[in-house]
Amino acid sequence: MSFIKTPNKGMRDILPKDMELREYVLKVMKETYLLFGFQMIQTPVVEHIENLTSNQGGENEKLIFKVMKRGEKLKEGNILELDSLVDCGLRYDLTVPLTRFYANSMNELSMPFRSFQIGNVYRAERSQKGRYREFMQCDLDILGEKTSLAEIDLMLAVITFLKKLDFKGFTIKVNDRRILTKMIECAGLPLSSLSSILIALDKLDKIGILGVEEELNMLSLEKDNVKKYLSFFEKNTDSIEEFCQSFSMDADVVSNLCEIIQVVKNNIDVNIIFDPTLVRGMGYYTGTIFEIVVDDFSSSIGGGGRYDKMIEKYTNQSVSACGFSIGFERLLLLLEERGFKVPDKKEKLAIVLSKDANLQEVFLKAQKLRQKNKQVKLVYRSKNYRFQKESLENENYEILEW
Repeated sequence: MSFIKTPNKGMRDILPKDMELREYVLKVMKETYLLFGFQMIQTPVVEHIENLTSNQGGENEKLIFKVMKRGEKLKEGNILELDSLVDCGLRYDLTVPLTRFYANSMNELSMPFRSFQIGNVYRAERSQKGRYREFMQCDLDILGEKTSLAEIDLMLAVITFLKKLDFKGFTIKVNDRRILTKMIECAGLPLSSLSSILIALDKLDKIGILGVEEELNMLSLEKDNVKKYLSFFEKNTDSIEEFCQSFSMDADVVSNLCEIIQVVKNNIDVNIIFDPTLVRGMGYYTGTIFEIVVDDFSSSIGGGGRYDKMIEKYTNQSVSACGFSIGFERLLLLLEERGFKVPDKKEKLAIVLSKDANLQEVFLKAQKLRQKNKQVKLVYRSKNYRFQKESLENENYEILEW
């Protein structure tokens, strides 16, 4: 029997040197988020298929790895109707599991509930640089906080974490889904086409304003209304108030967004801007949305927003919610490309043994060194000692021959 020697497409093995970077970044993240008063939780990788297909995950619901029923339940399904053979799926993000978690556990949680969750998620999409079918997400959420305190605290926590890694050259873009909706409404476009319109707008940086216009015209919308809608984006201003004047946006929405940007700017050195073309793909966003973009990278490395209606579907109670997710794999890719090195705090010692070494003595020696918080590796001397020595030195080991 022959074995396939590579992981499944979009999956990968992770080498020790890469795990070292991953674990260090996760350590910095956890320490930072704990300082901001967030509590760590964990949810299962497998969720009921009904939870994953509740029209809250946008395009990601088309990318679910579905899990077939087992045993007698599988026999009950109709092979001609594939969905009848499925009862579970692998989670495609951490937000849907969080809302289900909260619905199950809300009586045991303090409010507002400040959580962070780190875990692998799965999407059956085309893999490419920085994009995998199995990847780690790192989510930060505040449930039960109606005010802008939630958005501000989330942004400050994430920015603080990135700065601890000396990560530079990033910008926080901010918008509000209510502004996007109001523009469509004031242009006379049907709100029934909101999702399709925003999908087209989201491509603006790739296909330009004429490309967006062409895509909108393909939706059989009134051309004059399409032109009016696109004219809103011609205004060259950094001011949220000025941008929103032409379609009479609710003053509370405008002032809330201004407050978020101003407070974040006053508390930490970061480039944070209003971007009226920012969409964010998830269908569950209801208010503020934000994204981290990097000068030398085509995709965002994180983002989030407010999703005030999502938990209500599980609990029949109105619960405010806001979250921020880091694209962990993309962040690691950028750190590696920039030559980031994990600070080596522990003294590392490799004891290279001759074939007649006294194991009793050497293990006693190693144990004493480990009690002093030194990292000790025991290896027998290989025939190609020169290569062995170079390998150990490349791993920053001091060598002791025994």
